Amino acid sequence: MIYPIVKYGNPVLEKAAETVTIFDDDLKALIDDMFESMYAAHGVGLAAPQIGIGRRIAVIDVTFKEDPNARLVLINPEIIHTEGKHTQSEGCLSIPDFRENVTRPNKVTVRAQDIRGKVFEKTGEELLARALLHETDHLKGKLYMSHLSTLKRDLMKRKIRKLMKAGEW
Repeated sequence: MIYPIVKYGNPVLEKAAETVTIFDDDLKALIDDMFESMYAAHGVGLAAPQIGIGRRIAVIDVTFKEDPNARLVLINPEIIHTEGKHTQSEGCLSIPDFRENVTRPNKVTVRAQDIRGKVFEKTGEELLARALLHETDHLKGKLYMSHLSTLKRDLMKRKIRKLMKAGEW
């Protein structure tokens, strides 16, 4: 099932998501739906709050279907190590048509649980590191715009409010 992507302005995006404690077939079905929804929206990462579900689940595929082994499921993830810095244009499925340069660590290690609840660690660099950070931010109720200067963030919010007023958001 393809879920619609929740846009900025919906309160679920700015609330910390709840910890997942039950690892069952319903969770597996939700994760399958999340991958399907992410691919349909042409994204490389998706957090459960982005489809209106306030649970600590994220899916990532920085190869966008090219490498089935690159599919990553993160349940209850925590960033445990970062190093370096990398600035790159970043966007978000929940803030469509907006992109800004964001500086984030270049190398990141995350500790999370897999679909069966088993704890694992994954280290990523560049785009994967950015995706790991971006999606774990979502699970904390944080959007990438929080990494922008106040001026850029306010400008983006003003443009979005204008689109909302015009019924285009």
